[in-house]
Amino acid sequence: MTPDNQAFARRNIYVLTAAQALGAASPPIIISLGGLVGQQLSSDPALVTLPVSLFNLGLAVGTLPAAFVMRQIGRRNGYLLGTGFGMAAGLVAAWGIFATSFAIFCIGTFIAGFYAAYVQSYRFAATDAATGELKAKAISWVMIGGLIAAIIGPQLVIWTRDAVPGTPYVGSFLSQAALALMAVPVLLMLRTPTAAAAGKGREDTGRPLMQILLMPRYMLAVAAGVVSYGLMVFVMTAAPIAMVGHGHSVDHAALGIQWHVLAMFAPSFVTGHLMARFGKERVTAFGLLLIAISAVFALAGLQLVHFYVSLILLGVGWNFGFIGATAMVTDCHTEAERGKAQGANDFLIFGTVAAASFFAGALLHASGWQTINWMIFPAVALILVPLLWQSARTVPATPAE
Repeated sequence: MTPDNQAFARRNIYVLTAAQALGAASPPIIISLGGLVGQQLSSDPALVTLPVSLFNLGLAVGTLPAAFVMRQIGRRNGYLLGTGFGMAAGLVAAWGIFATSFAIFCIGTFIAGFYAAYVQSYRFAATDAATGELKAKAISWVMIGGLIAAIIGPQLVIWTRDAVPGTPYVGSFLSQAALALMAVPVLLMLRTPTAAAAGKGREDTGRPLMQILLMPRYMLAVAAGVVSYGLMVFVMTAAPIAMVGHGHSVDHAALGIQWHVLAMFAPSFVTGHLMARFGKERVTAFGLLLIAISAVFALAGLQLVHFYVSLILLGVGWNFGFIGATAMVTDCHTEAERGKAQGANDFLIFGTVAAASFFAGALLHASGWQTINWMIFPAVALILVPLLWQSARTVPATPAE
């Protein structure tokens, strides 16, 4: 990497980190309040987590269109379009609460998923101009923006949930729309390839998607991402409702999500260094082990400390597991193939996440918080064995692998 290219890559990383801080603050608001608003607006207890599930469904549905849009009009223009979805989502959700309409509120959280589909690709955009060690570190650096988001999102819930008299939580979703608006001037600073370079990228599409999907390393990377993210959302969707249901306050639930999201992004300061030293597979495997340990703490009791420690370990495990899996994906494609390889990865991950979120609400209502956590162990074991086997092999990390 030349000094000019390195400066270009670092500048984009800083811009995307700031955008991540704003964009990633939206999901904690939805996750903290989605189930609680669902209890307020829905007459069916089994549907209380539907707003959070629809957010994850919107994220899954939006990944491939987002990849296509960014391939056609560029990363920056695509991200600006994404902020439009973010603003609309907050306004529609707030309207749904104000009008006491569960359906309208659910539409708002579904639209928020489209915005999240763009935000999720910030981590890949950070690697576009990076090479060598900077490429692996770029992902974790951008994810550091989530640390700020982890403070902004839950604190906005606490500060604004009663901002509109007589209609709890409306203010929180209006603030969600404001965060998306604030991201616009930040994203305008993002530097993207020239039109000529973009045109060249569209002509050379690389290998067929099916050939990429059948690569053993790519399949393992996607599977690790699916398990890491899927289990995290599976537990986090149910956690606020379980906390309130076992006698803890709404503020305690919001703070639990805040600690969880802080734990999701705080290790990003060292994740890139750990991957460079120990390898992406080992870091990913360690993350999965931490997720399993989080379930042990959750099953140990129902006091506030059990929820908090479990959610913190779940967040740290997600960081190592998901960032490690993401870095593995970037080793499996060329620059020309990145749109379809990354889009397919996110579609598979967030499609599973949406299903896990739907399942979490029904399972929590039918079987309880303990059953949610018992489900973690077989899922971790399923992917941990092949991941450890792969980590023991000395294989060049190249797209042609």
